[in-house]
Amino acid sequence: MNNIDKPGENCAVFGIYGHKEASKLTYLGLYSLQHRGQEGCGIVSSDGSEVFVHKGRGLVSDVFSSPGIFRHLKGYIAIGHNRYSTTGSNLPSNVQPFVVECRDGPLAISHNGNFVNTNFLRKLLVKEGSIFQTSTDSELLVHIIARSKEENLVLKLKECLAKIKGAYSIVMLVKDKLIAVRDPNGFRPLCIGKKRNCYIITSESCALDLLGAEYQRDVKPGELIVIDKNGLSSHQIFQPEKLTFCIFEFIYFSRPDSKIFGEYVDKTRRKLGKNLALEKPANADIVISVPDSSNTAALGYSHKSGIKFELGLIRNHYIGRTFIQPSQPLRDFNVKVKFNAVGGVIKNRRIVVVEDSIVRGTTLKMLARLIKNAGAKEIHIRVSSPPIRYPCYYGMDFPTEEELIASSLSVEEIRKFLNVDSLGYLSIQGLLDSVPKNDAGFCNACFSGDYPVPIEERLLKNQYEIFNHIHLSDKVR
Repeated sequence: MNNIDKPGENCAVFGIYGHKEASKLTYLGLYSLQHRGQEGCGIVSSDGSEVFVHKGRGLVSDVFSSPGIFRHLKGYIAIGHNRYSTTGSNLPSNVQPFVVECRDGPLAISHNGNFVNTNFLRKLLVKEGSIFQTSTDSELLVHIIARSKEENLVLKLKECLAKIKGAYSIVMLVKDKLIAVRDPNGFRPLCIGKKRNCYIITSESCALDLLGAEYQRDVKPGELIVIDKNGLSSHQIFQPEKLTFCIFEFIYFSRPDSKIFGEYVDKTRRKLGKNLALEKPANADIVISVPDSSNTAALGYSHKSGIKFELGLIRNHYIGRTFIQPSQPLRDFNVKVKFNAVGGVIKNRRIVVVEDSIVRGTTLKMLARLIKNAGAKEIHIRVSSPPIRYPCYYGMDFPTEEELIASSLSVEEIRKFLNVDSLGYLSIQGLLDSVPKNDAGFCNACFSGDYPVPIEERLLKNQYEIFNHIHLSDKVR
């Protein structure tokens, strides 16, 4: 069952080089990254001469339900992907990793992010004869790579990525090599780990913890990593002009035990809660969270405010994505099947409910009603992020601007819609004061409307100049 009042979870990428059971470790890595995408997943492995593929729709445990699958996924190199559809619909053909046969051999790719010039590039490639098998922006990469006449792999990728605008953290498999690259802005997290002589590239460090690997460092923005029999080599193919890490990774997407952008997520979320308590205090008896993503922010709010933290909502973690609702009408069923209020905690108390974000507001409205029906005297909603007023074009599946409740309603109007006693959001400055203080900046376009990479309509005027040196006569074989 989808939570329609939350942003989509991005995607997860994973790659490993130098382990005799590379596909099994990739499976475990994807399992730890399941929170970043639940629509489909896949693994591509290689023994240095041949590639092997298994992918499908559903959770990792469903797609890889048979031990026999791993006997087929042979080799010491593997890449994997968990999919959430940000660009491209939820179709079987869109499940990654993508595999194509180029003149230099097979190429597999897993991508987290969104390109902002997808429509232009796709139209141009189709006009020149390309045939697309999927509706995703990620497939653009393999078409452009396959057309390159550069002989050197690093130059080939640099030529390709110079055409792409937007957000990307990518792992690739080229028969006997593992490759990773991150966009010059560094929108999405990507890190390097090591387990004895084995290298690992993954979206979040929590996957390294599960495998007993040691976190080495983040892949730098604009950096291309090549891992082969000679070890790891680094190539700074683009010099970043402005770093704009996605601030929503700290607010919601990443697991609290992960280290991203140089800081642990849990530590930052506690700061979000503390700053929220300073900016938006409430006269209440207890603080509760909307489990699970707001748990640590609620702890921070409780600590700073001095109001006791309680477990007022219990979440059902065993709801399948194909959950069938009963045929009879049942008010607020989607919320009731996922959450239940603890009556002994909530009854006759003034409640601060800490939530990490509000998108449409529909689910939170039903949740507030659930809490009120459990006997709460007052309900005070506190949100550990600013109002979301603008769509995201860099890898989050936000609705259109018209669907975002804060794009058209004031805070007071949203409070009335939710039917709660008070509503308070963290300010943009309070948000920025909560994230790590380093030389990097953060993208907060969904709150401010300040897009660090112009979206496609603003790029059209210079696309032909950007793209004109692609060798369009070369076809994908």
